[in-house]
Amino acid sequence: MGFCSRLGWERAVLAALVTLTLGCGASNTAPAKKTETRPGDTSPTAAGETSADGPSADGPSSDETAAAAPAASGPFVLGDLIEPFEPPTLEELESSVRWVDQPVVDTLQLLREYKAKQPKPQLTAAEALAMKNNSDEDNEKILAALSVLAPEDGAGVDYDATIRRAIMQECASLNPILTSSMSESEFLGLTGFGLFGFDWEFNPLASADSVVSWQSSENGLYDKVVMRDDLTWSNGKPITAHDVEFSYRAIMSSRVPVPAMRSGTSEIKLVKAYDDHTLVYFHKQPLATNVWNVNFAILPKHIYADSIADDPTLKTSRYHAEYEEKPVTGGPYELASRTRGTGMVLKRRESYYVHDGKEVRDKPYFKTIRLRIIEDQNTSLLALKAGQIDDTRLGAEQWLTQTDGPDFYDNNTKVRGEEWTFFYVAWNLKDPLFEDVRVRRAMAHAMDYQEMLEDLCFGLYQRCYGPFSKGSWMYPDEPAPLYEFDLDKAEELLDEAGWVDNDGDGVREKVINGRKTPFEFTLLVSNKPDRIAICNLLRENLEYIGVVCNIQPLEAAVFQERMFKKQFQAEMAGWGAGADPSTSKNIFATDAERNYGLYSNKEVDRLFDEGDREFDREKRAEIYGKIANLIYEDQPYTFLYEQSSFFGFNKRLRGYKFSPRGPFSYGPGFSSLWMPVD
Repeated sequence: MGFCSRLGWERAVLAALVTLTLGCGASNTAPAKKTETRPGDTSPTAAGETSADGPSADGPSSDETAAAAPAASGPFVLGDLIEPFEPPTLEELESSVRWVDQPVVDTLQLLREYKAKQPKPQLTAAEALAMKNNSDEDNEKILAALSVLAPEDGAGVDYDATIRRAIMQECASLNPILTSSMSESEFLGLTGFGLFGFDWEFNPLASADSVVSWQSSENGLYDKVVMRDDLTWSNGKPITAHDVEFSYRAIMSSRVPVPAMRSGTSEIKLVKAYDDHTLVYFHKQPLATNVWNVNFAILPKHIYADSIADDPTLKTSRYHAEYEEKPVTGGPYELASRTRGTGMVLKRRESYYVHDGKEVRDKPYFKTIRLRIIEDQNTSLLALKAGQIDDTRLGAEQWLTQTDGPDFYDNNTKVRGEEWTFFYVAWNLKDPLFEDVRVRRAMAHAMDYQEMLEDLCFGLYQRCYGPFSKGSWMYPDEPAPLYEFDLDKAEELLDEAGWVDNDGDGVREKVINGRKTPFEFTLLVSNKPDRIAICNLLRENLEYIGVVCNIQPLEAAVFQERMFKKQFQAEMAGWGAGADPSTSKNIFATDAERNYGLYSNKEVDRLFDEGDREFDREKRAEIYGKIANLIYEDQPYTFLYEQSSFFGFNKRLRGYKFSPRGPFSYGPGFSSLWMPVD
């Protein structure tokens, strides 16, 4: 099917991944630059997991330092962060470089081929929809029956259907390279243009919807892409290689405020458009991560080339503000209307899949997409039950106690699948309370993991073993010993670190910079009851050992801002899985963009750099296993639990498949969803 290369924006949306894991009920996650171009396959984000990236071994590289630097003064210079380099001609390249073909894939077709090899569903869709999901066996049967894909010829598909979805907050910007929240990632996943992506097993690929061929040089220093010639922006202008080169140069401009998008992109020496359809990416060095670095957001050059110098923010001038309200899009959908504080309506773009009167890409299954702002997960579930939205993430308690009656099953069903999303408490290592590793290890021993999992997570989540999921290929073969709940050990460690109760008031203290400082801190958390309950469990345990923990719940936007500015002592949140373990570099490497707790370990930095350079999968797994063990021993986070993927879907929806990023943030992701004709 078409629109297969929805971008993941893992670097740009890593911030959004945090918000996702706050439990705000967002349907999509996306981490940052590494997803695909099918609508809705977004972030962090994402991380985003996560999707992260960061500096090199001994701190940030010169490029990354420049990327994080304040905006320069003086005249605007497009691409001023790009080091001088005179690229060879295309003829010189072709005569001197040995090219290796890389995969150009239609991920929906790939999913069709995958499903053709699976056992036939035991139930019809009607039989599955008549069931309740009360066991693993039920879940398997329901998911198999309802994951059926639309016929290739589109027979029986309701192409006039509207799908209604929830986004968690207002979009601050609709500009692709300014994407920094889950809501913006959701919008970009439906409207943005991209060349690269990955499938549900995190295999990198170029999208057959936008790419004719993709080749890498044997020495790993070049990638060459030939784009399709039937690509158009929503205003009818052609999408060309010059748009991609311009976007790279815009991202690599110090006065354009996109440091997250710049991470990874800064490892590219140059992007050169040799003609309207031929692109070459010149890499600074051969890295295993170059396949991800080439995936960045793309702007329409004809809209921004003449205006970026006057307004490098790309949003504050009157001209740019107009394109915030009516953006020119390159993906399958465009903005039809927007009501601030309420949501947006997107409409299918005929010029996306029809060119010169011929259908050149598969027609998107939904005519209209309504995105409604719903910040609260409980409100999202009520909206699903009322038929106001068609899917939502479910919390553990919702899965067990709020989705078992006719008010839910009359119009909906529920399914669950894997997801590499982990929750944690992060400590600000620049705060005197948490700079000593013994204190952080004491915090780990102060958490009652069994009570958390059984009572607060209702037995549906698993213990978190560090930054990589226990089921992932990069999980260490010999993991570091777990820190178990042990208040006696926690007290022993605090005593060793000099935190003692000398005055008998029940609170430990220590002399810091000549002043007696009580061990009292504030723990920030999203304003969600389940998250607050887990924080309170830790607070209660800390009381027993003379540590005062004050819980401060915050709304999502405020919470995000405090983390971005690193204005916290401790915070509880979570990260979703990145398509590659290198993305965690943006979380744990020294001075990395999303290293909110300011963790620094030179050996971890060195190993991340080594992992970037290693191409052998088994050797890479060994490297990231070492990283995981070092991080777990240092405890910059108290690692809590891994969240499974629980979703409620309207009974009309078909075609969903789960991945380690849930049902959406990969290729084909959202674009495999469809509704049958009634």
